[in-house]
Amino acid sequence: MARMYSRKKGKSGSKKPLKSQDLKWIKYKPAEIEQLVVKLAKQGNGPAKIGLILRDSYGIPSIREITKKSVLHILNKNKLVGKIPDDLANLIRREIVIYAHLEKNKHDQPSKRGLTLTSSKIRKLIKYYIKKCVLPQGWKYNKEQAKLLVN
Repeated sequence: MARMYSRKKGKSGSKKPLKSQDLKWIKYKPAEIEQLVVKLAKQGNGPAKIGLILRDSYGIPSIREITKKSVLHILNKNKLVGKIPDDLANLIRREIVIYAHLEKNKHDQPSKRGLTLTSSKIRKLIKYYIKKCVLPQGWKYNKEQAKLLVN
């Protein structure tokens, strides 16, 4: 089956190894890794960014393998998760940037199509998160209040 927006087929990207290897070369204990996650979250980084920082700067390949918890689970336990999920916030930020671009360039048709695709992704994610009870049942998305939600 083809991808939704790009008309490409197949699965691409890196895969995690099937069986976990002995990670003897890691010098951090699970409690220390949880403290690092909390510290990075307090600096304003999202879950994906935290994973990248720990992988690149600290040499921790998989937080879940070592701590037996995901980054989001650690953030939920310490009450550091935002009001809206990270992927939805990123899409809203993208939509705000596209709106600002379209105010200056009213006849930019590819950007108008990108705005349509982005807003449909936002609607689908909102519907999904309401169904999974991550967002409250009567949650509504306003384009005017989007800047306040993300910041």
